[in-house]
Amino acid sequence: MKPFRVNPVHTGVKAMGLMLVGAVMLAGCSETPKAQPAQATEVQLKQVKVNKVAKQKISEPLEQVADIASSIQLDVSVKVGGDVKEILKKRGDNVEKGEVIFRLDPTDVLISKEKATVTISSTKEQLVKAREDLANSKQDLQNGIVKLEAAIKETDKNYNKMRNDFDLGLSTKFQLEQIETQLNNLKLDLQSSQQKQKTLETTNSLSQLEQGLLISDVSIREADRTLEHMEVRASVSGVLTDLPIEVGMMLPAGFRAAQIQQLDPIKIKAELTEEAAALVRGKQELSFYISGSTEKYKAKVSYLADVVSTQSKAYSLELELPNQDRKFKPGMKAQVLLTEDQDQIVVTVPTLSIVRESGESFVFVMAGDTVEKRKVTLGRLSDTYQEVISGVKEGEPLVTSGQNQLKDKEKVQLAQ
Repeated sequence: MKPFRVNPVHTGVKAMGLMLVGAVMLAGCSETPKAQPAQATEVQLKQVKVNKVAKQKISEPLEQVADIASSIQLDVSVKVGGDVKEILKKRGDNVEKGEVIFRLDPTDVLISKEKATVTISSTKEQLVKAREDLANSKQDLQNGIVKLEAAIKETDKNYNKMRNDFDLGLSTKFQLEQIETQLNNLKLDLQSSQQKQKTLETTNSLSQLEQGLLISDVSIREADRTLEHMEVRASVSGVLTDLPIEVGMMLPAGFRAAQIQQLDPIKIKAELTEEAAALVRGKQELSFYISGSTEKYKAKVSYLADVVSTQSKAYSLELELPNQDRKFKPGMKAQVLLTEDQDQIVVTVPTLSIVRESGESFVFVMAGDTVEKRKVTLGRLSDTYQEVISGVKEGEPLVTSGQNQLKDKEKVQLAQ
């Protein structure tokens, strides 16, 4: 039997294998178990950024183009016809109320007045004589009545005596009848005179002369009035913008001979949309400036229509201001400020902070460590900011980042 011999190669491989197995076993024995992940005990809060709600200028003041016009534009018409004798003013002149612009020829009126004056003088003389004659007639009639009454009294006495004599046979029937007839005639005469007296008392026999005198007096007053109208005067103070007459022209009554525009005060007129009218309504005055200038002025709001004009389909606005130095003239254009600079300083929020849902707008406001979801009414837009009419106030903490993932009353934490 041959002796057993160990192969050195095999021996090395086996030794190495044993060493590897031992190492693996040793490693397995020495490795500690890994810790299992712990369950989260707290919910992770959403982080948000917050800025205070602030006021800022949202835009420039809103403006409206307007026209400067005279406060009164008045036509001057002649009240009586006549020939133009003298023109004292020219187109473009300033005139004061009551100042004579031109004169008509008064010759015909003066002649008519002179005739009426002569007629009055003659009628007065006739009236004086007629009154004297009437007084004399009344006196004569009264004297005649007194005499008749005396004669009737005496004749009645004789008549009674004659009847006694007739009864005694001392007078004849013819004599009695004769005195009776005489008495009756006297009574008839008295009755007639008394009737005439009543007629004179109740009937004004001078009425025709007195009527003529009254008519002549009226004619003189009419002539005086016409002479006043021969001087055509300015009915208001202003600028004479039209004077289409010449010396020698025959002007009929009612002819439009001139036009005056009153420039103090002056008016500024504009037509506003409903939105623009709402901005102005309730204001006592507005600012304006003349186109091409930066100087601003204040004017009183004298009229703002409550209803839309059927012609312009807009709300009529009128401003009024003094214009003693005639600085503002009809025809100029003005820019009326419907709002002032301070009206543009409003509460705003960043547009990115607004959450829109179902056509409505919301923002989130911090209240302690939670957020409140607020519905807001928005106004004007300016770049990255928008006006807030209602919903939040100046100084409130507004969520400006992370708001799109938030819910009402949700707890949050501020981002560092």
